Amino acid sequence: MKGYIKDFRKELHSDVWMMPPLYHRVWQYLKYMVNHKENRIPMKDGSFLNIQPGQHLTSVRNIANNVGWYERGVFKSPNPKTVSSILEWLEKQGMIQINRGEGNRQYTLITLSNWDSHQSGEDEGNSKETVSKQSVDINKNDKNDKNDNKDIKTLRSKLKFETHHMKLAELLFKKVKENNPSAREPNLESWANTFRLMMERPKEKRSGKDIQDLILWSQSHHFWYNNVLSADKLRKQFDRLQLEMKDETHKPLKVINGGRFEVPADEQFENLF
Repeated sequence: MKGYIKDFRKELHSDVWMMPPLYHRVWQYLKYMVNHKENRIPMKDGSFLNIQPGQHLTSVRNIANNVGWYERGVFKSPNPKTVSSILEWLEKQGMIQINRGEGNRQYTLITLSNWDSHQSGEDEGNSKETVSKQSVDINKNDKNDKNDNKDIKTLRSKLKFETHHMKLAELLFKKVKENNPSAREPNLESWANTFRLMMERPKEKRSGKDIQDLILWSQSHHFWYNNVLSADKLRKQFDRLQLEMKDETHKPLKVINGGRFEVPADEQFENLF
């Protein structure tokens, strides 16, 4: 197998990286295996299936066999049911789409979302490039580690979120900036995606209004304004913050230049929801 794919260091901060290792192994395997050019596959009924760039025709069992590993000289492969669950998770995250054909059992065609936008481009293709070219790129990346912030802005992946998720991200940064004018602008797309996950994941299902209220409350609280500085932190502390907010009997206080004052009621909420 010749060539290489583009990979992004930002994936170190992605949800799939934070899942058990097998999740990322499956994801990486799919990225390696998808077609780089169109291919025509004959089917049993005499028809043909056109496989496009960014797609891979396979089966759950085949994936399980190919993401296996050796441990103390013994080859181990995951249970196909485990792989199937991982594929469902990737699909829910909007990272892949799965087409199983007629009756949902004919085949397993996996499509990687936004494959073209990530992999295409002049001198950035897959099959046309050589291993030596890849090595040069890696060396360049090593020299540019100090420029990670610029890389994140220019190489950021297209995350799945909507306008109201971005408005929450912008609101949080606005409040952080009010408390600390020197605060650097974060990756707002990543924050927006975090708020999307908070609102959509079955185990969380936070409402937009609840998130907005906690943003405003935490950023006017004498302790939390200095500890909730990102969407991830708000997500991690959500339950505790909500309980503390409910326990508060006084109006939220805002810290400015080491002092505190009460926030007028008409300024406490921006009514995004």
